[in-house]
Amino acid sequence: MTRTIVESKTKTAIIGFDQPFCVIGERINPTGRKKLAAELEAGDFSTVEKDALAQVEAGATMLDVNAGVVYNSNPNPNETEPPLMVEILKLVQGLVDIPLCIDSSVPAALEAGLEVCEGRPLLNSVTGEEDRLELILPLVKKYNVPVVAISNDDTGISEDPDVRFAVAKKIVERAADFGIPAHDIVVDPLVMPVGAMGTAGLQVFTLVRRLREELGVNTTCGASNISFGLPNRHGINNAFLPMAMGAGMTSAIMNPVALPVTQTKIAEKKAEVEAAGIILPEDMDDETFVTLFGLGSMSSKAGSEMEAIRAANFLTNNDPNGAEWIRTNKVAPKAGQEGRGRAGRAGGRRRRG
Repeated sequence: MTRTIVESKTKTAIIGFDQPFCVIGERINPTGRKKLAAELEAGDFSTVEKDALAQVEAGATMLDVNAGVVYNSNPNPNETEPPLMVEILKLVQGLVDIPLCIDSSVPAALEAGLEVCEGRPLLNSVTGEEDRLELILPLVKKYNVPVVAISNDDTGISEDPDVRFAVAKKIVERAADFGIPAHDIVVDPLVMPVGAMGTAGLQVFTLVRRLREELGVNTTCGASNISFGLPNRHGINNAFLPMAMGAGMTSAIMNPVALPVTQTKIAEKKAEVEAAGIILPEDMDDETFVTLFGLGSMSSKAGSEMEAIRAANFLTNNDPNGAEWIRTNKVAPKAGQEGRGRAGRAGGRRRRG
């Protein structure tokens, strides 16, 4: 049975077909986040700290750490990214105890991260281009770490799933030449947006099955890619993830956190409610309001995708006896009700005399 072992200083996570789905939290990444990028360039790591803690609280198995900021003061990532990667990794592994994934397209940043990261991190990533294979696979061997293998090469990303499988096979075979076993390769078969390619879902399910059955490797993906550009992305993601798990996918790089409802969104909804003639109690607080009208929460909490994953773990017997499902869905007793039995009676059912 294929098992990919990743470790922090104190914890071990296993990616495998007979294991609970591995959620790799993606939030520590400045790509497309201008505010975070500006903070990092200014040496402000407050958002990194909040994102690390929130993702662990939401149930992430691992955290992906990406330091890909293009500085306004210095646009050369080969100079700026390695020291920033080191600083972020040291900060994050001082805050949380789960394993980390070192994520960069800059080889020097990957090696700098490997030098300071405690345990056995996942390296993200290698592709099928010859120069990348020659640069990254020696690092994987030297530091004895698992690596994400992305199924594209010098020709780019193919829309043909057979080509993407062939690239994955090439990487696995080249890794073997370096003495890297298949269980340390986690293949990303590349998920296409279903809004742009109607067969994208079917393609990735077929690819994942082939990767499991023919190459015996674990798999991952950027889960949100499937819903890119579509309305109600959570609805698509919530269906995609259990289906991918059913096909054999064993991990995903994703956001495990439902982001807090903004004050702007609350104000818009209150105006809508008022226009409908609904009168709200004057003492209703914002948290009660957003809960009542299905907007979410004022604080970060686990996203709906996490609920779908936990349900799928239970249904595939990767959550024995539903322990994790029950733990995360059990309703806390009301004040004064702790320890009461059925129907709220202290001590349970009363015997008849």
